[in-house]
Formats: sequence, structure tokens, C-alpha cells
Amino acid sequence: MKNVILFLALISFLFGQAQVLEPVKWETSVEKLSDTEYQLISKATIDGGWHLYSQTVPQDGPIPTTFTYDDSEGQFKIIGNTFEEEGHTIDDPVFQMEIKFFEKTAKFKQKVKVTEGISTINAFVEFMVCDDSRCLPPTEVDLNFIISENAAAKTAESVQDNAIKSTESSSKQGLWTIFILGFGAGFIALFTPCVFPLIPMTVSFFTKQSKTKSAGIKNALFYGISIIVIYVLLGTAVVGVFGASAINEFSTGVAFNLIFFVIIIIFAVSFLGAFEIMLPNSWANKVDSQADRGGFIGIFFMALALAIVSFSCTGPFVGNIIVLSASKGGLAPVIGMFGFSLAIALPFALFAAFPGWLNSLPKSGGWLNTVKVVLGFLELALAFKFLSQADLVMQGHLLEREVFIAIWIAIFGTLALYLFGKIQLPHDSPLPHISVGRLSLGLVVLTFTIYMIPGLWGAPLNLISAFPPPQDYSESPYGVGYTRLGTGSSALNDHGDLPEGAHLLAPHDILAFNDYDTGLAYAKKVGKPVMIDFTGWACVNCRKMEQNVWPKPEILNILKNDVVLISLYVDDKRPLEAGDVVDSKLKPGKKLKYIGQKWSELQTIKYKANTQPFYVLMDHNEDNLLDPVSYTPNVEDYHNWLKTGISKFKK
Repeated sequence: MKNVILFLALISFLFGQAQVLEPVKWETSVEKLSDTEYQLISKATIDGGWHLYSQTVPQDGPIPTTFTYDDSEGQFKIIGNTFEEEGHTIDDPVFQMEIKFFEKTAKFKQKVKVTEGISTINAFVEFMVCDDSRCLPPTEVDLNFIISENAAAKTAESVQDNAIKSTESSSKQGLWTIFILGFGAGFIALFTPCVFPLIPMTVSFFTKQSKTKSAGIKNALFYGISIIVIYVLLGTAVVGVFGASAINEFSTGVAFNLIFFVIIIIFAVSFLGAFEIMLPNSWANKVDSQADRGGFIGIFFMALALAIVSFSCTGPFVGNIIVLSASKGGLAPVIGMFGFSLAIALPFALFAAFPGWLNSLPKSGGWLNTVKVVLGFLELALAFKFLSQADLVMQGHLLEREVFIAIWIAIFGTLALYLFGKIQLPHDSPLPHISVGRLSLGLVVLTFTIYMIPGLWGAPLNLISAFPPPQDYSESPYGVGYTRLGTGSSALNDHGDLPEGAHLLAPHDILAFNDYDTGLAYAKKVGKPVMIDFTGWACVNCRKMEQNVWPKPEILNILKNDVVLISLYVDDKRPLEAGDVVDSKLKPGKKLKYIGQKWSELQTIKYKANTQPFYVLMDHNEDNLLDPVSYTPNVEDYHNWLKTGISKFKK
């Protein structure tokens, strides 16, 4: 899966045997700040070549480092967020995104306020580490902080300095990206019916207030700054109330994605003309009355009136910017809002300062509503991305690839008909003819719609690969029509009806099980050896093996006919059935809560390995037929490994 990437895969062998890798060691210390306040310090020592990821990473990126402090007894209170060192930010070639990470060492600090009598604070850290070719599954390590009177004292001022430095260490490159996205969104928002017509009104207001040209420029400059301050304060308020790390956690959660799906649907329907979303009229009336006061106070309230009156059009943009920037954390929401407000403030301030330029603007008219409707269709398409993310995380299979693509085909196909004038919506003006610009945009949308149609039959659709679910998250290997047409599947022909607990692994029709015991029982029944595939939903090297090695005729023939494949996903976040929840053997005192934890622990304990892909050939007594292998891109080597194991099974 692409929305919750848990790890990459490449097993490491030393002297011919797999090893359990532990590239990160943790140690803790405590600094006393005052009689009741302490600084909890977690230091990670990282082996050479490995990367430990930041607490804030982009959505669809690696698992962030997360600290959980056990305050169940109410003996201490967490103050603020856990601060981290500057680290490094690069364009990661494997995850194909900009990610912040640490190498060699990393230090994290958390300020707490304690009560009398407490001697120890317990916590645990969940983290993920990668090198240039492999990643380990998410790991949890217990941390213990000893609260001692002898803890080294440190002034609160220096702690605050460290906090500020940590906050300012966000990637400049990432912040520039957020700024540009925000600026672009603000520029688009200008051409909506709620914003564009306000420009002449603004010019009229300043023309009456400014007695000289210099006064007009000064007032216009203050007006533009006021717009920026209002929107930036909104971004600051969101970060202050929820915290950047909390927003980031929300953005990857099922509940958040479902809620945001509903919100965007509401805005989209509003853009299409079903109703208007407006803040209370009383707010606008009160602000307007203040704007009449004149002077800088009146100008500020004029800017506030603009923000309130235009909310029905700017609201969706503001919400999207905050959500997108949340994955960056830190100042990103504020920077995003600054870019958005700057794009809106510049033309208002310039036209207010130089009212003669107003004559160069196109006249308001039906084209503004067309812009709003087009944005409504785009919002509608975007909404289903959030619904898809929630479905992927829960593995609900309610919005699989074919359904998602079909929805997008319907949305963009309808948009094309609208642009060609075949459909009219409530607030549209009469359309006696289609302009060249509208016709051109309609052709682009129609071309895009036609491009998506083959995706229903399994086409990869590389242009939009980041939006629909992965190809294997689909109803059938070949898309819509597969079952109805009855196109050949050797797996179906060989096995007839699928055995209980089995499925056809897309897109090669390999019969596979996702449960160890069920797959082993079937292997005994049909008299074939077992091939265990320790894999992950977002394991890049696993997908490379499945897409580049497994389809080769000599390999595919073996996987379909000579072995029973059991694919165990170590990052499966679905909860275990109540009867399957057991104590962890690796972490005494903790329970295995998720399906993936069960398979990850099996791999670690039995095979002394914890990276994926990891392939095991075993007999019915669960003994290895030969040494397991990991990522093996060489088809000949992988084929020889399979043949050797199968020949040993037949002896």
C-alpha cells in the first residue's frame, strides 16, 4: 500500500545465515529544570549506513519516530511536544519524497512536570530505520527515565532555546514547497465568484478614503498586510490548539480521512451550486460596521470582512492547505497560509494602490461561476482520495481500484460534458457559444477521462499512480469483466473452486494464502511444499519481485503448480480476533494486537530475520528444505533456489 508505507525489504546475510538486525540502540537520561520540572532525554545511537526517521514525515512515507509516555497514574504532566535535533532532509530515492532523518546519533527531549513521590517515568518509542536498500519493520523499545534529585540542573531559558532551534530546523526545501502550493491555491481562489468581484469594491473603498496618491499606497499596503496577518493567524491558531505532531497523526488516521472526506464533499456540492456555505451574517455585519470607522482600524476590519465574505470559496482551499502542510509539521501550516494569503493580498493591495489598473481586469460574469464549478468537480475527485486512504488503512476493500477509477471517470466525464455545454447547473448563465479556452479545457478533460478507461482492465495509469489504490488492491487481477468473460486463469483451472482461506494473487493468478496454518493444511492435502513469503503491503522490493521476477514463465509455472504460497504481511494493521490475542514472546508483558505483529514475531523468532521480502521453502514438518533467501532480482538464481528446494522435497 502506498498511503501507509511501513518498510522496504532486503534481508542481510552474514556468513550465510540471516541475522536479526538491531541498528539502533537507545539510552535515556534526565535533566532537572526546577523542583517540579524535568527534561526527559532519549538518545539513539545509529549504526553506520542506517537512517532513523523524524517524528514528522510526509503522509505515505515511512513510519515516524513516536514517543508514548505512561502517565496513567497521573504523577506527571507532559509539557509541549517532544523536540528533536536538526537532522538531515533529502529527496529519498526509494520513497521518492522529501524526508527528514537522523544518522549516527539522534537526541529527543520531552519536558514534564512531576508530583512528589515519583521516581521513574516509563515510556516506549516506536520507530523505523532504513539503509540505502532495506528497511526494518516498525520496532517498539521500552524506555525508563529515573527521576533523581541529582539530575543535572539546566535553566528553563536554555531548554526554550533548544525548543526554538528544533522548531526552526524544518526543511527549508519542504517549506518552500508548502509556500508555493499555498500561493498557487490563493491565486486560483482569486478567480472564484466570492473573491474576484470584491476587487472593484475594494478599489472604490480606498479611492474614497485616500486623499493623496501616497496615502492611497500606504493604506493599500496596510490592507494587504492585514489580509496576510488574518490568514496566518488562522494557521498559527490551528497549530497552537492541536500541535503540529497531532495534526500529522490525524492526517494518517481513519477517522480524520473519513471526516475530511465528508467536509470536502460538502464544499464540492456547494461549489456546484446546490447551496452556499457562509459564516453567520451577524459576523459580517459587525465587521462591516467597524470598517466604516476609517483609519488603520477600519482598513483592518475591511480585510477581515473580505476573509469572512469570501469564506464559502476560500474555505476548501484553507482546509486543504492545512491538511497538506500538517504532514510536514512545525511551521508548515503557517507558511502555507502565508503563501495563500500573499496571493490574495497582492492583487487587492496593488489595485487599491493603483486604481487605474482596474480597467485591465476582465469583467465579472458567467465565467466566474464556471471556474467555481470546475473547482467543485476537482474537489469531488479529491474527496475520494481521502475515502480511499481510510479504506486502505482498514483493508476494508470497499473502494478498490476499479471502483475508484470508475468514480473518477464519471466525475471527469461529467466535467467534460459541462465544459462542452451539454450540462447546465443552477447558477450558470446562458451559453450561446463555447469559447476557445473552454473548448480547449474540455478537450483536455475528455482526453484524461479516456486515458483512465483502460485502468478498469488493469492498465497501470502512471500519470495518476499516486491517487488510485495499488493494482493488487482490486476486485480481480485484470479489472472489470474478468469473471464475466471467463478469461483463462491456470490457477482457477488447476484448483477449481478456491480453497477456504485462499485467493488469487493479482496480477498473475497465483493461488495464495494469508494465514500460516490454513496454508500449511492445504499443502499437506495436495502434497506440495510450502513457500512462505514474508512481505508487506508497502514493501518496495517485494513488489519488484512480484512484478519483475515472479512473472517469468519458469518462475510463474513453479509458483502456480509446484508450491503452496503463503504470503504473510508483517505490516497488516487489522486487529487480531479476540481469541488470537496472545502475549508477545519478544516483549514480555505486551500483547500482540495486530495480524502483522503475529507474522513479524514468527519471522523473528523462527528464522532470526526481520526484513522483507524473505522467502522460505519448507516441508510438511515445517523444516526448511534449504536456506531461506531474501530479495533475489536475478531470475536464474531465484529459479535455481526454487528447483533445489522442490527437488529435496520430492526425495
